[in-house]
Amino acid sequence: MYIKRTLSLALGSAFLLLSNNVVLAQDDCVECHKKENPKLIKEYEASLHAVNKKKKTTCVDCHGKAHQTAEDHKQATLPTAETCGECHKLQLQDLRSSKHNLAWFGMKSQIAWHGQPGAIVHLGCSGCHKIGQKGLMGIRQGVQGEVQYDGGEEESHYRYGNTQCDACHTRHSFSKSEAQSPRTCSNCHRGSRHPQWETYVSSKHGIIWENEGHQNVDGRAPTCQTCHLPKTLKVVKDKNGKVVKNKDGSDKTYLSTHGVVTSWGFWGLRFPTKYNVLALIEKAPALEQNLKDLAKLLPDDKYIDLDDDSDWTLDRLRIWQALGLLDDGFQPTKRFIEIVSQGEAMRRPEPFNESRSDMKGICNECHGGPYVNKHFKASDAVIKASDAKVAQAISAVQALYKDGILEKPNGWEYAPDVLRYYEAKTKIEQELYQLILGYRQHAFKGAFHTSQDYMHWYGWAPLNSSVNLILEEAKHLREEHKAKHR
Repeated sequence: MYIKRTLSLALGSAFLLLSNNVVLAQDDCVECHKKENPKLIKEYEASLHAVNKKKKTTCVDCHGKAHQTAEDHKQATLPTAETCGECHKLQLQDLRSSKHNLAWFGMKSQIAWHGQPGAIVHLGCSGCHKIGQKGLMGIRQGVQGEVQYDGGEEESHYRYGNTQCDACHTRHSFSKSEAQSPRTCSNCHRGSRHPQWETYVSSKHGIIWENEGHQNVDGRAPTCQTCHLPKTLKVVKDKNGKVVKNKDGSDKTYLSTHGVVTSWGFWGLRFPTKYNVLALIEKAPALEQNLKDLAKLLPDDKYIDLDDDSDWTLDRLRIWQALGLLDDGFQPTKRFIEIVSQGEAMRRPEPFNESRSDMKGICNECHGGPYVNKHFKASDAVIKASDAKVAQAISAVQALYKDGILEKPNGWEYAPDVLRYYEAKTKIEQELYQLILGYRQHAFKGAFHTSQDYMHWYGWAPLNSSVNLILEEAKHLREEHKAKHR
């Protein structure tokens, strides 16, 4: 079984270098793991990594040379996205610029995540959020500007979960066709807080996809990947930032499919603009100085299509307060820097407009321009109408704190604080959390994914009921408080 390195290279086999300067053949890895992990080997042998005649990817390429015996199995290197990027340069570059790359950072930016039992984090939150890069540092680590990478420190604490690519291309087949299926997205993008899968499969797009045999590529119906991972020409850069030229000297002939970004983002919120905030002064003169201070930090650009009237701007600022992004004086908090600026949870006008225009272009491949514009504006109107209702509820709960009817819990920086949903002490705040992170999410995601049922019966209808419950509960708490202090 053991032969000299020179002979191994001549025979074209893949080998594992041992400490005694002999090598272990790829076949030895396979034979051993056929006993220990037979399904793993079966998946690998059927993969393009194994059957690619131009470049076969071997065990050593991903797991290194240190693992030599059954006893030293922990010496096997587990790959990161950079390992995959040695061959898939464009895909790695694209992933690093996508919202997926910030998923781990986004999870840790949620105040409710901290202090949860390890099993909850491991089997819940991190199962999906591990698609994000570990080791990104933000304001919690003293970084004020863009997030910075810690050089691998956080990754070193995890043996598993650093790959990222395997969130969609599961081990060891690493199938491209698997990653092109909407079902792959459904593992994370589903459920009461982010029902993208439910809204897709209940839409005409999803129904056609199911009726016509789940055609993931070039089918009649668009899939998640069609709209959110579109093929576009990109420039590839090496690790030093230098543009990689093609053989013909061009620098823009590669297809990109990993740069997922949406205009409205996860929460269906966006930056207010300087113009919008200053226009509020006439409506709320008592807030003039606060609004002027906030406006100094905001962009001058405008959003396409959207009606930025004063009422909607104020409604959105109220939601930002309930999320702890703005303080009582409408000034940005540390959480704003972490979630909005560093975590990119909301779009500024320029990237919002660019992403929205790109998405319209995708829709235009099947639908006419007037229809597409009408659909987008109607969906925007759902968000606007929802925000008006939600802001009513937020104002009612804020007033309870202001008037001393509710007391801010120890350790809370802001109140009400929707992002402390595990810790909300009162029934009215539990309902507020459900309203903002539940029903409002259903309404706007159902609208954009053309799922009438989800938009209305899972979104708009319970949203209105929830607001009425909150207003009624606020009235009841005031009456109780008044009775106690007569």
